[in-house]
Amino acid sequence: MQQPLVVTRLPLAGYPINSMTAEAAGKLVKARLMAMKPTALLFANTNFILKCQFLRQWLHSEQVVLLNDGIGLDIVAKIIHGQSYQANLGGTDFLPYLFKNHLSGHRIFLLGGKAGVAEAAAQAFKLYGLKIAGYLDGYTQLSPLDLRHTINQSGADIVVVAMGNPLQEVWIETHMHALDAKLLIGVGAFFDFVSGRVPRAPTWIRRIRLEWLYRLYREPRRLMRRYTVDIVSFLFLCFGYSPTTHKADRK
Repeated sequence: MQQPLVVTRLPLAGYPINSMTAEAAGKLVKARLMAMKPTALLFANTNFILKCQFLRQWLHSEQVVLLNDGIGLDIVAKIIHGQSYQANLGGTDFLPYLFKNHLSGHRIFLLGGKAGVAEAAAQAFKLYGLKIAGYLDGYTQLSPLDLRHTINQSGADIVVVAMGNPLQEVWIETHMHALDAKLLIGVGAFFDFVSGRVPRAPTWIRRIRLEWLYRLYREPRRLMRRYTVDIVSFLFLCFGYSPTTHKADRK
């Protein structure tokens, strides 16, 4: 008999962030999909922590799986909980693993990004063994009702939403129960990376977990505030919560 998966959480700033290996996270997501449980798979980085505070109640619901993303959360978790997350499950690295090893063969719909990016990303997604049900960029003029109808008509099992925080989380919360697809994933800039529109940092930079610095170097005007002022706000938010609120738990 298969043992139930034990999930450990290392909460930060009132967010129920799971601490898992990539394999355990993949098995959890796959099991929920096969059981037809509506699931929002989301990734908490420093930007998410700051911009999604108004969604905390929903993020604590049973339908959300929240994973950690980035060295900033690791450092703060180490200080508050005395331990870091079991693995860095940032979407750009974890999603290819998830698609190849746990979700291959499923039908996927891509939503978001600039014109042409979702289409280019769709071609890359095929390399993961996924079946492309359809795609639309983030500037579609379809009404919410027509958009949901289009996605449902595609027969997609999974909807991948690339709108950035907090737009993609709001979209997922708003529409997930009107969609036939049971797994919705918020992926931020993943379409840009997987399509080749935005280059990843060299492997050695990613290995020492300085990809954020590489991105800042390439896009200083867009990212300067995120990696300076917003980092300070993130720290105040995390350390402003009481130890009892931060207490690690298992479920």
